[in-house]
Amino acid sequence: MRQFFNQAEVLSVLHGFNPWWSGKSYACHDFRRLAFEPCRNYLEDTSLRRAVLLSGPRRVGKTTILLQIADYLIKNGNGPKGIFYISLDHPMIKLLSLQKILNIYNDFVYPKGKVAFLLLDEIQYSKEWETEIKLLIDHHPGFRILATGSASVVHHERIAESGVGRWITVPIPTLSFYEFVQIQGDKFPGIPDSLKPSDLFSTPQNELVNLAQNFRGLSPFFQQYLLVGGFPETATLKNINLCQRLLREDVVERVLKRDMTALFGVRNINELEKLFIYLCLHSGGIVALKTCADTLGTSPTTVANHLTLLEQANLIYRLPPAETSGKKILRARNKYYLVDAALRNAVLLRGEELLTNTEEMGVIAETTVHRHLYSFYYRDVPEIVYWRDPVTDKEVDIIVRSPKYIIPFEVKYRENPKLSATSGLVAYCRLEKKVKRAYWVTKQDSDFGVTTFEGLKDEYGKQTQFLKIPAHILCYLLGQAERMLWK
Repeated sequence: MRQFFNQAEVLSVLHGFNPWWSGKSYACHDFRRLAFEPCRNYLEDTSLRRAVLLSGPRRVGKTTILLQIADYLIKNGNGPKGIFYISLDHPMIKLLSLQKILNIYNDFVYPKGKVAFLLLDEIQYSKEWETEIKLLIDHHPGFRILATGSASVVHHERIAESGVGRWITVPIPTLSFYEFVQIQGDKFPGIPDSLKPSDLFSTPQNELVNLAQNFRGLSPFFQQYLLVGGFPETATLKNINLCQRLLREDVVERVLKRDMTALFGVRNINELEKLFIYLCLHSGGIVALKTCADTLGTSPTTVANHLTLLEQANLIYRLPPAETSGKKILRARNKYYLVDAALRNAVLLRGEELLTNTEEMGVIAETTVHRHLYSFYYRDVPEIVYWRDPVTDKEVDIIVRSPKYIIPFEVKYRENPKLSATSGLVAYCRLEKKVKRAYWVTKQDSDFGVTTFEGLKDEYGKQTQFLKIPAHILCYLLGQAERMLWK
């Protein structure tokens, strides 16, 4: 079939995406996401024969990182025409294969065979991209490739089929609370740059009191963060209604109404939307497939399939139940969290009135803590689960498990929560002897300190320690420690 546009028209689009080829100015944000550094390091490592995949939800700054990388490369002596950015989501570009685009680039802009940096945005919209990237890596070592994708369709399954050993994935979640504070441009002295949450277990109580005082100025920012969440575009906006409208239009509706159809072939969007609203109402809750299906008027199979799609689209996280004392889980009942509490607030139109609603704030805080734990522990590939005793209904919200450690977290974001010998967190630690340290996450900075319980010891005979820590301090330190992991 004859195309209705020619090479000159395509070339014009390519020049529009790459103003630096013609020496034109271009905007580039100063604030850098934590993922910038690993992307830069991988891209500049010439011994690494792999493409780099930057994967995460929509509107978290993936495109900005590509443009910042381009700016960095140019300012560090690389020829502007050897840096090629392209959004594969563009209506004209989507009609061409990646190889055809590169042929035009090599024929009219930059000769084949020379080192070039390919910055490929929204790669999932390019047909047969997996095979084409594989061929580029195998046969054209001069190309250094950094790609972005908003949906996990560019993730494990399809890469496993066609590109084993040819990709390094860099996750980019929504802004951590640490990044949220940084993007505001304010400085908060008295918080050591290298301090990690685990360091607090050995910190004297008087120093914890001083530390809580230093963190006190961050409390208003945390309240704002819980409302507007971790999307860079809306993080500095003061108009909450505007923030929420942008999130609904740019994140939720675009994923549900566009990506799900274009990338996953979903036909009944209404059922998917109803399920997402259900998850907004029950973020952090256990989803029983039949109960959910009956509520939504559909089948358990449909619910299960749609939950998988929402997870692949980077809208939700899934937590399976934990096993303890050798007991197997006969029937998995997973918990689901939104990737960012702000999406819940935007869909349900929850504004500042949330701040005085204890139950609502508990859901938001738990969702936020989970986002930070998922991001911080991602590189260790641990299992993140929850625990609930079917007899007593005692539970632990989030448990990080790996061969090296088991760390439970219970979130009690309310006034004066009591950690006692009968609490679910303590009950779990009595069952699971590998727990050396546990976290009791609270609201007030007066709830800050380490405690133990008589007779409760780990497998080595040492007393299990429980750290009571305010949510804003835990989230800030997790985000700060995450920055150190990338260095």
